[in-house]
Amino acid sequence: MPLRFVIIGGGPAGNTAATWAARLGADVTMIERDIVGGAAHLWDCIPSKTMIATGGAMSFTRRIEGMGLDRVQAEIDMTSLKDRVEGIVTKLNSSIGQLLESQRVRILRGTARLDGPHRVVVETASGDVEVIAADAVLVASGSRPRIPEWCAPDGERILTTRQCYPPPLLPEHLVVIGSGVTGVEFVHMFSTLGSKVSLLVSRQQVLPNKDAEVAAALEEDFLRRGVSLLKGARAIAIDRSEHEVRVRCEDGRVVAGSHALLAIGSVPNTEDMGLDGAGVEVDGGGYIPINHHCQSNVMHVYAAGDVSGKLPLSSVASMQGRKVAEHVMGLHTLEHRHLDYDKAASAIFTEPEIADVGLAEAEAFAMGRKIRVTKVPFSAAPKALINNDPRGFVKILSDPATGVVLGGSIVGRHAAELISVIALAVTANLKVTDIVESLLVHPSLAEALADAAD
Repeated sequence: MPLRFVIIGGGPAGNTAATWAARLGADVTMIERDIVGGAAHLWDCIPSKTMIATGGAMSFTRRIEGMGLDRVQAEIDMTSLKDRVEGIVTKLNSSIGQLLESQRVRILRGTARLDGPHRVVVETASGDVEVIAADAVLVASGSRPRIPEWCAPDGERILTTRQCYPPPLLPEHLVVIGSGVTGVEFVHMFSTLGSKVSLLVSRQQVLPNKDAEVAAALEEDFLRRGVSLLKGARAIAIDRSEHEVRVRCEDGRVVAGSHALLAIGSVPNTEDMGLDGAGVEVDGGGYIPINHHCQSNVMHVYAAGDVSGKLPLSSVASMQGRKVAEHVMGLHTLEHRHLDYDKAASAIFTEPEIADVGLAEAEAFAMGRKIRVTKVPFSAAPKALINNDPRGFVKILSDPATGVVLGGSIVGRHAAELISVIALAVTANLKVTDIVESLLVHPSLAEALADAAD
C-alpha cells in the first residue's frame, strides 16, 4: 500500500512536495483553500514583480535620451496593467495545476484541520466534510499580511499589499508604512508608475537588516526621484476622510496622503488547524518549530514555507518541500544535503535591484571574524555604461586565509540574476580564484563579479 501523504497548502512548499513525493510513489492528497500555487506567491509575489517590471519599463523610457534616442513619454493604462497581472497569475496557476494532475496528485478545494496525529478533516468548498487518513502530513498553509490593531484596511484608501495589484486608481500620494523588503518594493513600484510617495521608516535606515552601504544606495536613489523619507517615524493610527488619509506617528508627526499602504510583515496561517490537538507545538508567533528535516515535534507532521518561521522566500519553501518529500519517502538514508538557510540568496526588486547571499559584513564584524572585503562599482564595467545605468556595486566577502567565498552583495541592474554566481560559490565552498579564473562574457555585467573577486 502506498504511503498516504496529506499536504495542507498548495504554495511553493506544498506543490513541490506533492509532485516530488508522487514521483517517488506516494499517494498524495493536497488541500488548498485559495489558489493552487499559493496565495502569498500568486496574490503577492508574482503580481508585485509584474507591476515592478511595468514600472521599470517606464523608468527606462526616461533614460533613453542618454542612449541616442528621443525621450518617450509613456502613460500607464491601469486596465491593461490589471489584465496583464491577472493573465500571468492565471497562466502560472494553470501550469501548476496541470503538473500536479500529471503526477496524479489529488487536489481538494477547501479548509483543512488535523483531527489527531493521523487524520485530516477537510471542509470542501461545496460544504461537504471529508476525513482523510494520513501516514505523513505537511503543513504548508502560508501566511497573510499583518494588520495592526490600530488600522482597518478598506481596500479603497487604506490598503494591504494584496489590494494593490493594481489598486482601482493610481494613488496621487501614497504613504507606505514599513521600510523592509516589501515596503521598499512598493515605494519603487508606485514612484516609477508616477505616484508621489512618502515612506515611514521606523528606524534610521531603510532595510534595517541589510548591509548599511546597500541601504544607503537605495535611499540615495529614492531621494533622487523625490521620495520623502521620514526616519524614526513609527505609525500608531490612520485617519481617513473622503479624499485623504492621515497617518499619525508615535512622535507626533502626521503624514497626509491620498492612500496609505501597510507593509509591516506577515503572520502565519496556523490558527484553527487542530495543531494543538494533534500535539504539534506552535511558538508565540504562530510558527511551527522544525528540525533540519522540516519535522515538527510530532515526527510525521512536517512544516514548510512561511509557517516554518524560516526565510519567507519561495525558493526556500520549494526546497523545503522537496526535502520533506525525500524524507517522507525514506531517501534521507542515502546521501543527503540538509538545507543551509544561511546560504540562501535573496533579492529586492527595487531600482537599482539589490541581492545578497551568505555572510554579511556587519554580521562578520559582530562575530569578530576576520574577512576580506572587495568592492567594485558598476561604473567601471563597460556593459553598465553601454546600458546607460552605471549605478551600484558588487561586494564579495571571503576568508583571508583560504580565499573561500563567504558571501556577497550586489546593487545594480540584474542583481537578482547576478547573485546566482556568488550563491553557487558560497554553497559549493568555491574560492575567489574560481570566479576570477572563469572565462566570462565581454562585455557583460558579470565581469564586475570577477573584478570584485580579484
